[in-house]
Amino acid sequence: DPNQVNQHNEHYLDLRARANAAGDQMARSFDEAHKAYERGDGARAKELSNAGKAAQREMERLNEEAAEWIFRGRYTHFDSQPGEIDLHGLYVKEAIRYTDQSIQEARARGDSKIRFIVGKGLHSAGGVAKLKPAIEELMQKHGLVAELDEHNSGVLIVNLDGQTTGRGRVLRPDDIARGLERKDDGCTIM
Repeated sequence: DPNQVNQHNEHYLDLRARANAAGDQMARSFDEAHKAYERGDGARAKELSNAGKAAQREMERLNEEAAEWIFRGRYTHFDSQPGEIDLHGLYVKEAIRYTDQSIQEARARGDSKIRFIVGKGLHSAGGVAKLKPAIEELMQKHGLVAELDEHNSGVLIVNLDGQTTGRGRVLRPDDIARGLERKDDGCTIM
């Protein structure tokens, strides 16, 4: 699948693995800090809490680097269509941030629509969509009209002018969220 080439890149996988390791370290540090505090060892609890915060910052930095690399790399090294945003390989919060940013940029350019490649959920754990509340909120925030691409249910076409094209099934925020919950028909992000 050409949409997933970058997701198997050694650099990207290394960034995500290091972020996960930092997240594990963060959790261990906070857990040990809690135990130290319960034992009455405030100095050790503070030290471990600070170590947990440092690991959290490192995890966030590495995940941001991975998200930036995979998102920007697609448009630097590969052919992408104008007005088409591929969100494969991003975590939900990252995808929402890039989606919001892309909508604002498209509106500033005067674009009438933007296509978001969100996938069908085939690579999500358990095939469970994770975007329901985020998509509902984002759609409502921007007052958007969206349609599923008639040729690819993994592509969401957002009409920035609030009008429908009449080509795809029109989706309102609640429809999109319900569609995302359906494994066979919905869209999700890894």
